[in-house]
Amino acid sequence: MTNNDTLRRLRYALNITDINVADIIALTGRPTTSDEVVSWLKREDETGYCELSHSLLCRFLDGLIIEKRGPHPSGAVPEPLDFLSNNEILKKLRIALNLKEADVLAVFQKADFVVTKAELGSFFRKEGHRNYRKCPEQVLRKFIHGLSI
Repeated sequence: MTNNDTLRRLRYALNITDINVADIIALTGRPTTSDEVVSWLKREDETGYCELSHSLLCRFLDGLIIEKRGPHPSGAVPEPLDFLSNNEILKKLRIALNLKEADVLAVFQKADFVVTKAELGSFFRKEGHRNYRKCPEQVLRKFIHGLSI
């Protein structure tokens, strides 16, 4: 799943307009136009398609956290990551939507997808931890689908 697919799915799941996406990214200090957002939401075979970088998707997720939870007490905006793994996307969505473990499991249950508590915990561990596990695309896809339901 590309970054464009992820943004497209999140936009529909969270019922956000193109202008809202641009405003959310702008909260991180990067001015964004709705025309840019439209080009990111197009399919690869459509004219005007523009690939969404990891740092821009990270800015969107950080902006979503700022919009839903408010700015960091220090007022600092985190620097966007150069590479955004599925684990990081899942973590940022959990933070933005203020979801606890039971809430995340309920989202997966709405998508008719079984994830155990241990498996879920392994996705949120730091890379390098002995119980860390990479989040497969299917898991992220099902989570976003559960959000849309």
